[in-house]
Amino acid sequence: MLKGESSIMQTWSITDPGCVRPQNQDACSVEQLDENCTLCVVCDGMGGAKSGNVASALAVEVFMQEIRASWKNGMSQEDVDHMLRSAVKLVNFAVYDQAAQFVDFAGMGTTLVAALVDGKTATIVNVGDSRAYHVSAEGIRVVTQDHSIVQMMVDRGDLTPEEAKVYPGKNLITRAIGTDPAVECDLFHLMLEREDCLLLCTDGLSNLVDEQEILFEVVYGEQREECCKRLLDIALNRGAPDNVTCVLLRV
Repeated sequence: MLKGESSIMQTWSITDPGCVRPQNQDACSVEQLDENCTLCVVCDGMGGAKSGNVASALAVEVFMQEIRASWKNGMSQEDVDHMLRSAVKLVNFAVYDQAAQFVDFAGMGTTLVAALVDGKTATIVNVGDSRAYHVSAEGIRVVTQDHSIVQMMVDRGDLTPEEAKVYPGKNLITRAIGTDPAVECDLFHLMLEREDCLLLCTDGLSNLVDEQEILFEVVYGEQREECCKRLLDIALNRGAPDNVTCVLLRV
């Protein structure tokens, strides 16, 4: 379980194995790059007990190291986008290379969702079905697009969003870090207003806690520093068959 708070932007994070799985294969990290810039990342590993945790931990470590080494104050949006794409490529190579070298790691991979918030400008990158939500007093919306079979079916009109929530193959993803020599990431940009929040989470949370519940806990729940714990408790009370991880950032 991880918790933290920065001096300018407020951040909190929590990760838990859930109620069923003996091992936590999620990983997350939060770092303040300077007084106005914060970096958050969440990964959900896959590949079984021998390697899912290795993939997520390696992805978080390499991603944070690369951004830490590359980021400079005053970077243009174009440079930030290039930096994030390059970091994802490097992370993919690192995980794929480890999987190729060691039999125990064969087939491992991980999702990745990250946010770089510089002042009130947020740049979000994702691969897989870990999500970023934008939460404010005006409401909540999913910023990212799941790279999953069910999302493809929803986009085609084969499933409604409600049907997708209970579809048997909802955990099958179409894109992941480390499973192929190259990977494509998505980038999103948004402007944050004062007291807006970003929530990054794995599907262990988003599969069990709906958007209105997230909105209520983030905006109206007491003791903001306990918000991640309250969201985790909701998932745990519903059986939490998967690992649960979330990072909350408040401008």
